[in-house]
Amino acid sequence: MARVDAARSIEATNDRASWRRGLSQVAPIVLGYVPIGFAYGVLAEKAGLSPRSAVLMSALVYAGAAQFIATGLLAAGALPFSIVVTTFVVNLRHALMSASLAPHLRTWHPRALAAFAYQLTDETFAVHATRFGQARPSKVEAFCVNACAQLAWITGSWLGVLGGQFVPDPRPWGLDYALPALFLALLVSQVRGRIDLGVALAAGTVAVGLTWTGLDYWSVVLATCVGATVGVVWETWTKRQSS
Repeated sequence: MARVDAARSIEATNDRASWRRGLSQVAPIVLGYVPIGFAYGVLAEKAGLSPRSAVLMSALVYAGAAQFIATGLLAAGALPFSIVVTTFVVNLRHALMSASLAPHLRTWHPRALAAFAYQLTDETFAVHATRFGQARPSKVEAFCVNACAQLAWITGSWLGVLGGQFVPDPRPWGLDYALPALFLALLVSQVRGRIDLGVALAAGTVAVGLTWTGLDYWSVVLATCVGATVGVVWETWTKRQSS
């Protein structure tokens, strides 16, 4: 009995230490998610979403960039199919992020993997990728990071929905620039060579051109396809030249 109590005490101590490590790692994400979530909440309120729908989107969908896009498309009166396809393409990167972390999570139960994948974002992926590469992943620590990040996002969304009622026009506040700023930050962190820069310029040019011609509903989808094609062709040509 004494051994069991001692083991439980050690486990509880380790869990508290894991929570502290998780909280220290997620703190910068929380500081970023609350204001961006606020911006989403304001834009969702202006797009006509009910407070319940806006907050539920953050709780059930939990995809910052996709939520901004879906909200903008809803406000523009886009067709549901266009919204679904656009957000699907935007979130395809999650498949790559999950594949990158999968080797570290082989011993996890499928339910734990599902819960972990559900709360995985670009920012939490960066934290996990760094941490998992240094030590064996702790479930308590990993879920602390994920849960606190999503709670911050939901809180920011809720505050934005409430505050949106007192913001007649979000443009003077720069809130409508939250989505482009978010994507630019992600883009800058991912451009590491000429191929990456070429893909970004090609996709950006196509997206802007399609928007100017009135095909803004499909600009993200088509620009993504063109950018990916440019990247594959350029990388293949580079490898052939070096061989």
